[in-house]
Amino acid sequence: MRFDATPSAPINDQPVIGIIGMGEMGKMYAKTLSVAGWAKINVCDRPENYDTLIKDMQNVHGINVLRDGHAVSRTADWIMYAVEAQFMDKVVADYGPSTKVGAIVGGQTSVKTPEREAFEKYLPEDVHIVSCHSLHGPTVSPEGQPLVIIRHRGPDWALQLVENILRPFKSHFVYLSYEEHDLVTANTQAVTHAAFLSMGTAWHCSSSYPWEQGWYVRGIEIVKVNIMLRIYSNKWHVYAGLAILNPAARDMIGQYAKSVTELFKLMLAGDSKGLRERVYKSREALFGPHRRVTPILLSEDVLDKFSMARGEPPAADIPSEHPSKSTTSRTRASESSSSRPINNNSHLSLLAMVDCWAALNIDPFEHLSLAATPLFRMWIGVAEYLFRSEARLDAALDAAVHDVSHRSDDLEFVVAARGWSQCVNFGSFALYKDRFKHTQSFFEPRFEAATVMGSKMIKTILDNAPPTPLGDNPNLES
Repeated sequence: MRFDATPSAPINDQPVIGIIGMGEMGKMYAKTLSVAGWAKINVCDRPENYDTLIKDMQNVHGINVLRDGHAVSRTADWIMYAVEAQFMDKVVADYGPSTKVGAIVGGQTSVKTPEREAFEKYLPEDVHIVSCHSLHGPTVSPEGQPLVIIRHRGPDWALQLVENILRPFKSHFVYLSYEEHDLVTANTQAVTHAAFLSMGTAWHCSSSYPWEQGWYVRGIEIVKVNIMLRIYSNKWHVYAGLAILNPAARDMIGQYAKSVTELFKLMLAGDSKGLRERVYKSREALFGPHRRVTPILLSEDVLDKFSMARGEPPAADIPSEHPSKSTTSRTRASESSSSRPINNNSHLSLLAMVDCWAALNIDPFEHLSLAATPLFRMWIGVAEYLFRSEARLDAALDAAVHDVSHRSDDLEFVVAARGWSQCVNFGSFALYKDRFKHTQSFFEPRFEAATVMGSKMIKTILDNAPPTPLGDNPNLES
């Protein structure tokens, strides 16, 4: 093996690549590396999946399915654990001691604290640790997306080899430490997901698809609806580990719930002055004149093309545990949507997000330049679209205090945000799973259409977005 080998090198010069865990991300990695020309890729999954994995990979060039992680660890020069964060300790304890002398080990986990602890505890001292994390899902093209590389221990040649292996992804490399990674992902992923999980829970508790009844059908509301549906269409564990196992994420999600609650109390008190002062203080901190960033979002006319709005669905089409409540909700929405201004919304979720960033002294644009996921880029885009315009922001603040048409949804959102924060603090994966799947089942009839529309929306926004300013940041690959 040559440490400077590329996919075009002769097979004998190529490293043996090992992937332990062939879920969606593991398969995406394996197939991408295969297409690139890497010819020696050893993979494994749980023993009960062995026969199925053999069939799935039988016609994929260069991929060899092995019986277990021991076989992969003994043969591979670079090993990637594509395992859920909550299982890393057990899996590395099982297979880590079998790691080949001088091999490089990393993990494609979304939370690095348990990964680092497992590697330091179970890997032999003569093994190098250079980890990674693609900050996107398996259905998103990796090209142009951030790919974090963490050189924890190992010489220059080990880093070079990992870079060469991953270069076919055409992602931009971001160099962080384990600690920096978890701080950035807490903001770019965990608290962002919490906001959209709360939106979904709130609408579920209202027993309606409000965008199908004239609500949340224009502009930035479309972005929020599409992202919420996209998140709930995925598997719960994708988000659970990010939130529960990352200490920084727990703090941020807790502050977000606190911001939601305190802003809502100002709304209920009719304290226009206090609400405006607090929101404008956050606006100055994050979107003041010192910011000269090109706006991320497109015009509302472009966003309107991705609306999920449709005519009133039949009652039976909406799953509901409280039929009478569902009927009341649909009637209220139908009646009010015809007589009220479309954009009359407090945008509490956005006001709270900016308030949370300001309270924690977080610069989201710094994290945007480091490791922006597609969802985080759009989330910042939605926030800046609202906050950069005094007219739009003042309209939201006026609606927050004086227009009660969204008040019931705002109340449900407050309860949902606090509930998700408590769930994360309890540290219970079972509770997180139950909460997620309960709401997921409600929105499931809309996932197919939302996935198609959401993917088109994300592509349009990202294709037309300004380039992320890299500046002189030493953590970014030039």
